[in-house]
Amino acid sequence: MEKITSAQGDLEEVYAPLSASITLANDIDISRGDMIVKPGRPPKVGQDIEAMICWFSEKALVPRGKYYLRHTTREVKAIISEIDYKVDINTLHKVEDDLEFRLNDIGRISIRTSGPLFYDSYRKNRFTGSFILIDTATNETVAAGMIV
Repeated sequence: MEKITSAQGDLEEVYAPLSASITLANDIDISRGDMIVKPGRPPKVGQDIEAMICWFSEKALVPRGKYYLRHTTREVKAIISEIDYKVDINTLHKVEDDLEFRLNDIGRISIRTSGPLFYDSYRKNRFTGSFILIDTATNETVAAGMIV
């Protein structure tokens, strides 16, 4: 890296919520939303995501339903490929015989995205380990998720 520049001038380090432009020593093709990571600590890359979600909508989750998944600065089409279980919020036990997600239900699902995501588990990085699901017909935010 040669230089980091912001509205405040040249910087040694950048952190949220600062905006900055970065001049790299080598000419490579990167743009808004691409990740720069430390060597030896790359994010996971994939289209099959396991996640815990909290359902926000009055309309039930549709198994095999199509949604938009917004993750960091990217938005991709996604399908709910499997519902693993819900969590009984009173006992925190897994519920595997009632898999219909309604308002405020919490549980684990599997998602398949239309394109690869660069992500971490939520425990490792809250920013790259979280996402929201959006109904494709209404643009309603229907769930928030944490990647496991």
